[in-house]
Amino acid sequence: MASRKDQKENLRREREEREAASKAAARRRQMIGYAAGLAVAIVAIVVVVVLLAGGSNGGGDGKTQGGGDEQVAADVLPEGGTVPEPQSTPLIEAAQAAGCELRSFRADSRDHSEDIGEKVEYEANPPTSGRHYVTEAQDGAYEKAPDVKEIVHAQEHGRIVIWFKKDLPKASRAGLKALYDEDPFQMLLTPDETGSQYEVSATAWNRDPLELGTGRLLGCDKFSPEVFEAIRGFKDEHRSNGPEPVP
Repeated sequence: MASRKDQKENLRREREEREAASKAAARRRQMIGYAAGLAVAIVAIVVVVVLLAGGSNGGGDGKTQGGGDEQVAADVLPEGGTVPEPQSTPLIEAAQAAGCELRSFRADSRDHSEDIGEKVEYEANPPTSGRHYVTEAQDGAYEKAPDVKEIVHAQEHGRIVIWFKKDLPKASRAGLKALYDEDPFQMLLTPDETGSQYEVSATAWNRDPLELGTGRLLGCDKFSPEVFEAIRGFKDEHRSNGPEPVP
Protein backbone atom coordinates (compact mmCIF):
# COMPACT_ATOMS: atom_id res chain seq x y z
CA MET A 1 0.00 0.00 0.00
CA ALA A 2 1.29 3.50 -0.88
CA SER A 3 2.43 5.59 2.02
CA ARG A 4 0.81 8.85 3.02
CA LYS A 5 3.78 10.68 1.55
CA ASP A 6 3.37 8.93 -1.81
CA GLN A 7 -0.35 9.78 -1.88
CA LYS A 8 0.41 13.47 -1.28
CA GLU A 9 3.01 13.42 -4.04
CA ASN A 10 0.57 11.81 -6.47
CA LEU A 11 -2.11 14.35 -5.61
CA ARG A 12 0.39 17.21 -6.06
CA ARG A 13 1.39 15.95 -9.51
CA GLU A 14 -2.23 15.52 -10.56
CA ARG A 15 -3.04 19.07 -9.38
CA GLU A 16 -0.06 20.50 -11.28
CA GLU A 17 -1.02 18.58 -14.41
CA ARG A 18 -4.59 19.89 -14.18
CA GLU A 19 -3.31 23.46 -13.69
CA ALA A 20 -0.90 23.11 -16.59
CA ALA A 21 -3.65 21.77 -18.83
CA SER A 22 -5.96 24.61 -17.77
CA LYS A 23 -3.31 27.22 -18.51
CA ALA A 24 -2.55 25.67 -21.90
CA ALA A 25 -6.23 25.74 -22.80
CA ALA A 26 -6.45 29.36 -21.71
CA ARG A 27 -3.45 30.26 -23.85
CA ARG A 28 -4.98 28.48 -26.84
CA ARG A 29 -8.22 30.42 -26.38
CA GLN A 30 -6.25 33.66 -26.08
CA MET A 31 -4.29 32.96 -29.25
CA ILE A 32 -7.46 32.09 -31.12
CA GLY A 33 -8.92 35.38 -29.95
CA TYR A 34 -5.85 37.26 -31.13
CA ALA A 35 -5.97 35.52 -34.52
CA ALA A 36 -9.65 36.30 -34.95
CA GLY A 37 -9.08 39.94 -34.04
CA LEU A 38 -6.17 40.19 -36.44
CA ALA A 39 -8.22 38.65 -39.23
CA VAL A 40 -11.01 41.17 -38.65
CA ALA A 41 -8.50 44.03 -38.67
CA ILE A 42 -6.94 42.81 -41.93
CA VAL A 43 -10.34 42.53 -43.58
CA ALA A 44 -11.19 46.05 -42.43
CA ILE A 45 -7.92 47.43 -43.82
CA VAL A 46 -8.46 45.69 -47.16
CA VAL A 47 -11.98 47.10 -47.41
CA VAL A 48 -10.74 50.64 -46.69
CA VAL A 49 -7.95 50.34 -49.27
CA VAL A 50 -10.34 49.04 -51.91
CA LEU A 51 -12.81 51.85 -51.20
CA LEU A 52 -10.09 54.49 -51.37
CA ALA A 53 -8.68 53.04 -54.57
CA GLY A 54 -12.11 52.94 -56.12
CA GLY A 55 -12.72 56.58 -55.25
CA SER A 56 -9.29 57.82 -56.31
CA ASN A 57 -8.70 59.83 -59.45
CA GLY A 58 -5.19 58.50 -59.88
CA GLY A 59 -3.33 60.69 -57.40
CA GLY A 60 -4.71 64.02 -58.52
CA ASP A 61 -1.60 65.15 -60.35
CA GLY A 62 -3.02 64.53 -63.82
CA LYS A 63 -0.07 62.44 -65.01
CA THR A 64 -0.66 59.73 -67.56
CA GLN A 65 1.59 57.34 -65.63
CA GLY A 66 0.76 55.84 -62.24
CA GLY A 67 -2.89 54.97 -62.80
CA GLY A 68 -5.29 57.89 -62.97
CA ASP A 69 -8.25 58.22 -65.25
CA GLU A 70 -6.78 56.16 -68.06
CA GLN A 71 -9.53 57.03 -70.51
CA VAL A 72 -9.13 60.78 -69.99
CA ALA A 73 -5.34 60.48 -70.18
CA ALA A 74 -5.59 58.45 -73.37
CA ASP A 75 -7.89 61.09 -74.86
CA VAL A 76 -5.42 63.90 -74.14
CA LEU A 77 -2.14 62.06 -74.76
CA PRO A 78 -2.90 58.93 -76.77
CA GLU A 79 -0.30 56.24 -77.24
CA GLY A 80 0.95 54.93 -80.56
CA GLY A 81 2.29 58.18 -81.97
CA THR A 82 5.24 58.40 -84.35
CA VAL A 83 8.00 60.99 -84.72
CA PRO A 84 10.59 61.66 -87.42
CA GLU A 85 14.10 60.37 -86.86
CA PRO A 86 16.44 62.86 -85.14
CA GLN A 87 18.55 64.93 -87.54
CA SER A 88 20.76 66.79 -85.03
CA THR A 89 19.83 70.08 -86.68
CA PRO A 90 21.10 73.23 -84.88
CA LEU A 91 18.35 74.88 -82.87
CA ILE A 92 18.11 78.10 -84.88
CA GLU A 93 17.87 76.24 -88.18
CA ALA A 94 15.34 73.74 -86.79
CA ALA A 95 13.17 76.55 -85.39
CA GLN A 96 13.21 78.40 -88.71
CA ALA A 97 12.29 75.25 -90.63
CA ALA A 98 9.34 74.69 -88.29
CA GLY A 99 8.18 78.30 -88.51
CA CYS A 100 8.77 78.78 -84.77
CA GLU A 101 10.20 81.79 -82.97
CA LEU A 102 12.92 81.86 -80.30
CA ARG A 103 12.63 84.43 -77.53
CA SER A 104 14.52 85.27 -74.35
CA PHE A 105 13.25 86.96 -71.18
CA ARG A 106 15.50 88.27 -68.41
CA ALA A 107 14.23 86.73 -65.17
CA ASP A 108 13.03 89.25 -62.59
CA SER A 109 12.73 87.02 -59.51
CA ARG A 110 13.60 83.68 -57.98
CA ASP A 111 11.37 84.20 -54.95
CA HIS A 112 9.06 81.51 -53.60
CA SER A 113 5.32 81.80 -53.03
CA GLU A 114 3.71 79.71 -50.29
CA ASP A 115 0.20 80.38 -51.61
CA ILE A 116 -0.78 78.19 -54.54
CA GLY A 117 -3.68 80.56 -55.18
CA GLU A 118 -1.46 83.62 -55.54
CA LYS A 119 -1.72 85.28 -58.94
CA VAL A 120 1.71 85.93 -60.47
CA GLU A 121 2.16 87.97 -63.63
CA TYR A 122 4.72 86.65 -66.09
CA GLU A 123 6.24 88.52 -69.03
CA ALA A 124 6.39 85.40 -71.19
CA ASN A 125 3.39 83.31 -72.11
CA PRO A 126 3.75 80.46 -71.42
CA PRO A 127 5.99 81.50 -68.51
CA THR A 128 9.71 80.87 -68.56
CA SER A 129 10.97 82.27 -65.23
CA GLY A 130 10.07 84.38 -62.21
CA ARG A 131 8.37 84.07 -58.84
CA HIS A 132 7.11 80.53 -58.29
CA TYR A 133 5.45 78.15 -55.86
CA VAL A 134 7.60 76.62 -53.14
CA THR A 135 6.99 73.08 -54.49
CA GLU A 136 7.88 72.22 -58.09
CA ALA A 137 5.95 70.14 -60.60
CA GLN A 138 7.49 66.70 -61.07
CA ASP A 139 8.79 65.33 -64.35
CA GLY A 140 6.05 63.62 -66.33
CA ALA A 141 3.46 63.70 -69.10
CA TYR A 142 0.32 65.41 -67.83
CA GLU A 143 -3.25 65.22 -69.09
CA LYS A 144 -4.13 68.10 -66.75
CA ALA A 145 -1.70 70.97 -66.38
CA PRO A 146 -0.09 71.64 -62.98
CA ASP A 147 -0.27 75.17 -61.64
CA VAL A 148 2.00 77.43 -63.69
CA LYS A 149 3.90 78.48 -60.55
CA GLU A 150 4.84 74.83 -59.96
CA ILE A 151 5.95 74.52 -63.59
CA VAL A 152 8.12 77.63 -63.33
CA HIS A 153 9.80 76.14 -60.25
CA ALA A 154 10.53 72.96 -62.23
CA GLN A 155 12.22 75.12 -64.90
CA GLU A 156 14.40 76.76 -62.24
CA HIS A 157 15.74 73.24 -61.60
CA GLY A 158 16.75 72.82 -65.24
CA ARG A 159 13.62 71.13 -66.57
CA ILE A 160 12.29 71.56 -70.11
CA VAL A 161 8.53 72.01 -70.52
CA ILE A 162 6.65 71.15 -73.71
CA TRP A 163 3.24 72.85 -73.92
CA PHE A 164 0.47 71.91 -76.37
CA LYS A 165 -3.09 72.93 -77.10
CA LYS A 166 -5.64 70.26 -76.23
CA ASP A 167 -7.48 70.83 -79.50
CA LEU A 168 -4.53 69.65 -81.59
CA PRO A 169 -5.40 66.67 -83.78
CA LYS A 170 -5.11 63.33 -82.02
CA ALA A 171 -2.18 62.22 -84.18
CA SER A 172 -0.25 65.37 -83.26
CA ARG A 173 -0.83 64.86 -79.54
CA ALA A 174 0.17 61.21 -79.87
CA GLY A 175 3.34 62.31 -81.65
CA LEU A 176 4.23 64.71 -78.82
CA LYS A 177 3.72 61.89 -76.31
CA ALA A 178 6.02 59.68 -78.37
CA LEU A 179 8.60 62.48 -78.47
CA TYR A 180 8.41 62.78 -74.69
CA ASP A 181 8.71 59.01 -74.23
CA GLU A 182 11.90 58.76 -76.28
CA ASP A 183 13.80 60.92 -73.76
CA PRO A 184 11.77 61.89 -70.65
CA PHE A 185 14.72 62.86 -68.42
CA GLN A 186 14.05 66.26 -66.79
CA MET A 187 11.04 66.79 -69.05
CA LEU A 188 7.43 67.86 -68.57
CA LEU A 189 4.72 67.53 -71.24
CA THR A 190 1.56 69.44 -70.38
CA PRO A 191 -1.53 70.99 -71.93
CA ASP A 192 -1.15 74.73 -72.41
CA GLU A 193 -3.85 76.35 -70.29
CA THR A 194 -2.13 79.74 -70.13
CA GLY A 195 -3.99 81.22 -73.10
CA SER A 196 -0.82 81.62 -75.15
CA GLN A 197 -0.93 82.07 -78.92
CA TYR A 198 1.11 78.95 -79.69
CA GLU A 199 -0.21 75.55 -80.70
CA VAL A 200 3.03 74.03 -79.38
CA SER A 201 5.84 75.62 -77.39
CA ALA A 202 8.79 74.74 -75.20
CA THR A 203 10.23 76.70 -72.29
CA ALA A 204 13.33 76.65 -70.10
CA TRP A 205 15.11 78.80 -67.52
CA ASN A 206 18.87 79.25 -67.95
CA ARG A 207 21.20 80.20 -65.10
CA ASP A 208 23.06 82.97 -66.96
CA PRO A 209 23.43 85.73 -66.05
CA LEU A 210 23.55 84.97 -62.32
CA GLU A 211 21.77 85.35 -59.97
CA LEU A 212 18.39 85.40 -61.71
CA GLY A 213 19.10 83.91 -65.13
CA THR A 214 17.19 84.07 -68.40
CA GLY A 215 13.94 82.47 -69.55
CA ARG A 216 13.88 80.79 -72.97
CA LEU A 217 10.91 80.20 -75.25
CA LEU A 218 10.39 78.23 -78.44
CA GLY A 219 6.96 79.26 -79.74
CA CYS A 220 5.26 77.55 -82.69
CA ASP A 221 2.06 79.15 -83.97
CA LYS A 222 1.27 76.08 -86.05
CA PHE A 223 2.11 72.46 -85.45
CA SER A 224 4.01 70.60 -88.18
CA PRO A 225 6.32 67.57 -88.31
CA GLU A 226 9.31 69.96 -88.28
CA VAL A 227 8.31 71.02 -84.75
CA PHE A 228 9.70 67.75 -83.36
CA GLU A 229 13.24 68.57 -84.49
CA ALA A 230 12.91 72.11 -83.15
CA ILE A 231 11.89 70.79 -79.73
CA ARG A 232 14.77 68.31 -79.74
CA GLY A 233 17.21 71.15 -80.48
CA PHE A 234 15.69 73.33 -77.75
CA LYS A 235 15.96 70.47 -75.25
CA ASP A 236 19.59 69.78 -76.13
CA GLU A 237 20.43 73.47 -75.84
CA HIS A 238 18.78 74.24 -72.50
CA ARG A 239 18.16 71.13 -70.42
CA SER A 240 19.93 70.85 -67.03
CA ASN A 241 21.02 74.49 -67.21
CA GLY A 242 18.74 76.04 -64.61
CA PRO A 243 19.73 78.57 -61.92
CA GLU A 244 19.22 75.91 -59.27
CA PRO A 245 20.31 72.58 -60.77
CA VAL A 246 18.67 69.61 -59.04
CA PRO A 247 18.96 66.02 -60.32
